[in-house]
Amino acid sequence: MAYKGKYIPTNPHKYIGNHRNVTYRSLWERRFMVYCDTTDKVVKWASEEVIIKYISPIDKKWHKYYPDFYVESVNQQGNVKQYLVEIKPKKQTKKPKQPSRKSKSFIWESREYVKNMSKWEAAKRFCDLKGWEFKILTEDHVTL
Repeated sequence: MAYKGKYIPTNPHKYIGNHRNVTYRSLWERRFMVYCDTTDKVVKWASEEVIIKYISPIDKKWHKYYPDFYVESVNQQGNVKQYLVEIKPKKQTKKPKQPSRKSKSFIWESREYVKNMSKWEAAKRFCDLKGWEFKILTEDHVTL
């Protein structure tokens, strides 16, 4: 799902950051933006505004990870909960299956999987320190 565009919030007071510069990189992300923007229980949200540093196991260097969303929502008890949310195709959340011979696509998928696992482990640690939750949503969660 490779669609990209600008999203203009209908409730800009809920957006943290520059509400005139909100970019989606897939229709799933756009759908989640609409949800955050229009759902009453979401009180604040942002897109790619949080930065998490992590060491990539591929090159052993520090990199910056920008999770897709930061969300503050009110739960059933009336408490505000904070979340970092990543939206990915389900295929990218699972270890690639070893083909009969190594192809360029298998090598790329394997590198992406290792990189994503490193990012997500860093995000989980970051959230644990802040008392937030880290969630990965796929097409099973964000339907079009």
